[in-house]
Amino acid sequence: MFNRQLENNPEQHAAVQRIVAGSSKPAPHLVFGPPGTGKTITLVEAMHQVSKADPLSRILACAPSNSAGDLLCERLMVHMDPHRIYRMYASSRNPRTVPADLLKYCNWDKREDKFVFPEKKTLMKYTIIVTTLVTAGRLVSGELPVDHFTHIFLDEGGQAVEPECVVAIAGLLDPEKGQLVLAGDPKQLGPILRSKMAVQHGLGLSLLERLMRHNTLYQKSTDSGHFDTRFVTKLLRNYRSHAAILKVPNELFYENELQVFADQWERDIYCKWEHLPKTGFPVIFHGVIGKDEREANSPSFFNVTEIEVLMDYLTKLIETQGKKGLPKLSTKDIGIIAPYRKQVEKIQKAVKSVSALKRLGDLKELKVGSVEEFQGQERKIIMVSTVRSSINYLKMDKDFNIGFLANEKRFNVALTRARSLLIVVGNPVILNKDPTWEKFISYCVKEKGYTGYPFEDAEGEDDIVSRLASLKIDVDSDNPEEELSALQQHMDPEWKHEH
Repeated sequence: MFNRQLENNPEQHAAVQRIVAGSSKPAPHLVFGPPGTGKTITLVEAMHQVSKADPLSRILACAPSNSAGDLLCERLMVHMDPHRIYRMYASSRNPRTVPADLLKYCNWDKREDKFVFPEKKTLMKYTIIVTTLVTAGRLVSGELPVDHFTHIFLDEGGQAVEPECVVAIAGLLDPEKGQLVLAGDPKQLGPILRSKMAVQHGLGLSLLERLMRHNTLYQKSTDSGHFDTRFVTKLLRNYRSHAAILKVPNELFYENELQVFADQWERDIYCKWEHLPKTGFPVIFHGVIGKDEREANSPSFFNVTEIEVLMDYLTKLIETQGKKGLPKLSTKDIGIIAPYRKQVEKIQKAVKSVSALKRLGDLKELKVGSVEEFQGQERKIIMVSTVRSSINYLKMDKDFNIGFLANEKRFNVALTRARSLLIVVGNPVILNKDPTWEKFISYCVKEKGYTGYPFEDAEGEDDIVSRLASLKIDVDSDNPEEELSALQQHMDPEWKHEH
């Protein structure tokens, strides 16, 4: 192995062997990579080994985004002669966003001060060409022969719409001799679609997920309960998170097969933090009964109460950093996730008002964003604001495909970004209505990681909210007197007195 880390990982090692041997040909080989299991470094190692095993091999490496393509390219250059690798950018790419170490090995023309499409014979000299999925289409219009590439690797295949993947395959991959390798995780966020029509016509399903859902080659055998290893390798060792952070996603989405292999010092560093509800359990669910608000007719919400709780935790983290065995923090160690754009904006504004934060470094490094913006990333500390506090808006979330309750993949991605400490702030009454969140909150209660609004009260309030909803009474009404009057008429005296 070029990357010695892979020698001790049986699944990564096996994936590389199968890809080099072409065990799935002419079918694609899928590398199913749950969070933090190292699917990108597995692909990079496979590309190195393919080019070593056959010096005549030619590889096209693609990803849906430029950032993912740049990462592939940088990792390939660690163990390989950079002059054998070519990063091809679209002419629209802003050169200032390109990593400096890649500008020497790409289609940037200094004299013309722009990215130019090279001649066919120039491109055909390289062992590996790295592009985004869409830019790969230029290789077809540039008339590279169909059998030129012996292997096509698609990283983050679960995030791309299927036609995007086809751009990088059609007209470039020989259907008999070529080898296609797809890496991704169908349990994390798929393609991001704005069009309802696109969703209705199945474009919300990536090529990777479609194969795993509907093609028997990529499904577990009913007899053995295992994947056919010629076609699928599932990576099982998680190198990112503390076991407590990983537990619920592992049970819900990965059949409890993920194993904790994160560095022990790194994963345990916040286990003795004085603000944990329970020492040794670096997961906090902070119950808040806030109010979700929105401006005008925007479907995007914010929740001021949750922001206040988040800023309180942020202040506590700053005050305790570097003390009692805790590491010194920098702003890039912390990430804050919220499902609504408006909440992201309000948190970004609030962060600037925490004066002590400036001691940690550049505030731009403290990333506040949606779940989609955090996919593929990790942070030492992750805080999550769930926002939703009114049952009346849940339908809107579903219609606009926003919020945490509309999509369990969003839940999975948000909760698997953290390495050492996970803090979730939310309304337990509303979140408990969703089976996925109910499991997580119950887990926090059982492990004594729950704090904030008393959970027993939340369960009682859940009953009240359900009764009110069944009577069509709006608990967030702008006319509370009218609603109260309706309530008085419908409640039996004993229940009314008690609550």
